[in-house]
Formats: sequence, structure tokens, C-alpha cells
Amino acid sequence: MSKKKITIVGAGYVGLSLAALLCQKHHVVVLDISKEKVDAINQKQSPIKDEQISQVLKQNHISLVATQNKESAYLHAEVVFVCVPTNYDPEKNYFDTKYVDEVIQDGMQLNPNAIYVIKSTIPVGYTEMIQHMYHSDTIFFSPEFLREDHALYDNLYPSRIIIGSDQKEGHLVGELLKESALKLDVVVLHTSSTNAEAIKLFSNTYLAMRISYFNELDTFAEIRGLDTKDIIKGVSLDPRIGAFYNNPSFGYGGYCLPKDTKQLLSNYEWVPQNLIEAIVISNETRKDHIVDMIMKKEVDMIGIYRLTMKKDSDNMRDSSIFGVIQRLKDKGKKVMIYEPLIKETLLDGTPVFHNLEEFKRLAGLVVCNRMEPELIDIKHKVYTRDIFYSDT
Repeated sequence: MSKKKITIVGAGYVGLSLAALLCQKHHVVVLDISKEKVDAINQKQSPIKDEQISQVLKQNHISLVATQNKESAYLHAEVVFVCVPTNYDPEKNYFDTKYVDEVIQDGMQLNPNAIYVIKSTIPVGYTEMIQHMYHSDTIFFSPEFLREDHALYDNLYPSRIIIGSDQKEGHLVGELLKESALKLDVVVLHTSSTNAEAIKLFSNTYLAMRISYFNELDTFAEIRGLDTKDIIKGVSLDPRIGAFYNNPSFGYGGYCLPKDTKQLLSNYEWVPQNLIEAIVISNETRKDHIVDMIMKKEVDMIGIYRLTMKKDSDNMRDSSIFGVIQRLKDKGKKVMIYEPLIKETLLDGTPVFHNLEEFKRLAGLVVCNRMEPELIDIKHKVYTRDIFYSDT
């Protein structure tokens, strides 16, 4: 494929991993409102935590620049990837798509001839509405399926590539992504954008369901005094279930699962269902159970070890531990936090410690979603449901 000018709007996990993927064969411009992120990228530094992205940005042969200037970013762009955040709005009971709306509006004004590929997660039916609004079939949706801290890897070795268009523009983008991947047998599925939107939401909701399933198994075992590890091992020996993505936690969280499950549920407004709603409710029930177990420990000071979702992560977004903290505070418990990524010494009135040894000494009980070697010396006062000592 000939070298193309590609604009990527948004320098988060999705946008930056795409930029790192495509800049090795094409000229990529990253547009972001954050001067800090733009400066970091232009200095060959990654503004997000992903080792592979950091390595790519340091290479000399890549063609990648970042800017805050809309006009220069859209000018002459052949393909524009829209990778801006869409957060779930609990009042509207829907994704807030205002940033996607703004990007499409700006892009169509400045460069109506470009192909616009929405990577932001959106409600089912959104792209079709936008296509009608702008009388354009060169705007379509292509979902991403990225794991935290493995964003570039998952673009290089994608499980699948879903393109919400079967027209020539859709096939061009499909080939663009496929030729940049290192995986040789990538399946590319061309479908409608509405189907692609549903694929994204149903995929993440299935993952949330699997997490909820093993969490509820663990709740049962913990209350009944059974061995969670043996039960999960026995269940997972069935090849139809498999021994993966089965480690209990305090609940699902992160960038996608909480908001995607709620969005899918809202799309079921006039459709019969029981399971989808149960998945959303189950995550809250799990946090209630975790807090009930902690309360039984009857300690004066509860220490929360890390707010991040996973080991070696900098992602605290919708972390399940926040729900646990709030419930504990509502019950009148004293709570302290160890989180070296937070510079402040208070978070919503809760003390934040940066010295691990002091934190371990003062905490009567240490609560952690994922066990770490630095807590082994106080294992007797650690509460975790990390059965397999892994992030999955």
C-alpha cells in the first residue's frame, strides 16, 4: 500500500497505539488538546504507560508528529481515526458522544474528502445517524479490542479486525490495519457500522460476564468455607470453559467494561433481557460482598494498596476499589491509601501514603485487588481475592 497521510484524533490508549502501529509505514499526525501529551510525543516520549509504544516512539525511521492545530492536522489527511473518549452519562442513561460529534463536525468542515473511522466506543445506531446527518458513507465505525498495557501488541497481533463498511473505503482501511499487523492470519470482517457497534458492546459485556461469574463463584466459596482455587481449577478443566480469565477480583473496572455494559443495557430498552442487567448488577453486589468480608475483620485502620486496576498499570479509571473505599467510608471505617502515582496527600478526604513501609506499619488490614511480592512480609494482614496471583 502506498504511503498515506493519516490523522489520529486523541492521544489516549487507542489513539496512541494506532499511531505507533501506523507511523512505521505511513505519515501520521496525532491531534490532541493536551499540550503536555503533544510535547511528549514530539519529544519521542509516550504520555501513557505502554512499553512497546515507548520503544516505537524512540525509533528514528518513524513518521509521527503531534499537534494541537486542527487545520494542519486535517489538511490533506486521507484517513482520520476518531479516538476520543465517550463516557457513560448516568443521567442520560447513554454514552456522551459530544467529543466524537465535535471531531466529525470539524473534520467534515476542514476536509470532507477524508475517510473518517470512528474508534471511540459509541451506542448502537450512532454511526448510521451521523452518516445520514452528513450524507456521507465514508464515515464508519471500527471497534478496537485492546488490553491495558498491551495496546500496541494487540494492534500488532489483533484477535480480529472489524470494519463497519463493505465499500472500497472500508476495504482500504481494513488493508491498512492488516498490513501494519505482524500477525499473518488476521481475520477481517466487513459488516455494517451498526453491527460493528453491537460487536464491540457484546464482546466487552461477555468479558464482564465471565469476570462476574468467577467472582460469584468465589463469593459462594468464601461464604461457604470452600476452596475457591480447587473449584475454579475443576470448572476450568472443561475445554469449553478453559483455564483463562478466571482469577477472582473485587469487580470489573477500567476504561471499557463498566461503561460498555451499561450502554448495552440501555440499548435493550425495548428488547426482552435478563442476563445483561444481571451482569451490571452483579458487579455492584460483588463490591458489597467484599466490604462485608472486610468489615468482619474488625480492625481500626484499613489500608488500601493501590488504586490502579492491574500490576504495573497507571490506569485508575473506574477501578473497582473506589466502590469498595466509598462503601467502607459510608460504614464509618477509617481508610488510608497507598498510591505512589498520586502526588497529593489527600484524596476526597482520605489520607494518601507514598511510603510503603509506613503504610504497612499503620494499616491494621491491607486490602489489595492483586497481590504483590512487596506485601508478602505482611501476608497475615492482607485481604485479597487474588487466587492465582495474576492479572487475568
